[in-house]
Amino acid sequence: METSSKTILLVDDDEEIRRLTAELLGREGFVVELAEDGRAMDRVLERLQPDLVMLDLMLPGEDGLSICRRLRNTGNVPILMLTAKSDETDRVVGLEIGADDYVVKPFGPRELLARIRALLRRASAAPQQTATRRFAFDAFVIDIDARQLVGANGELVGVTSAEFDLLACFVLHPRRVLSRDQILDWTHGRSADPFDRTVDILVSRLRKKLDALSPGCNLINTVRNGGYLLTVPVRQVP
Repeated sequence: METSSKTILLVDDDEEIRRLTAELLGREGFVVELAEDGRAMDRVLERLQPDLVMLDLMLPGEDGLSICRRLRNTGNVPILMLTAKSDETDRVVGLEIGADDYVVKPFGPRELLARIRALLRRASAAPQQTATRRFAFDAFVIDIDARQLVGANGELVGVTSAEFDLLACFVLHPRRVLSRDQILDWTHGRSADPFDRTVDILVSRLRKKLDALSPGCNLINTVRNGGYLLTVPVRQVP
């Protein structure tokens, strides 16, 4: 993948982080645009469409979560959140409202570049996934390409973007124990931090939604020292 034509928009109010990150990305062949807050970001977006947005959650004025929601409601640009170590709840919320991945400050150059390149590869590959993928399990039908989950009554089930990605991971790997590291790798293209509970929180929320619609289904089991398991058969449907 050529990086010379890829434009990254960095939204961060820390001038030193903007400068150092821009220098790093510039050396790697990326075109870098900088913004210190939401208003500056909007001015950049008026004249160009970046290939990826790096978005700090702690911003003056409009916060990063609000900006993330706006970006996702208006397009599919990959969003890489920049968070502090203590912001686990905000990381989960950010993933739920549409961020694609996150990196924790202070981050190393190799980690940052790996996350960026993984997101750009995923974005480049997305248009090639043209085959319809619909699967039935328990009382539900999931359409992975349309990103829809339908319940037994035929109504759409309200799940967040992060919850949908998690469920799709289980459906595409049925009756198989998935570790937290595998889930993060398949959904966000990265390895798990041993202290990162993002997957556990998302699994808990997804379980509650599925159990509410199909009481007693126990679709997702916890396997001690292993990970999580989708317990029911999955079949492809037209």
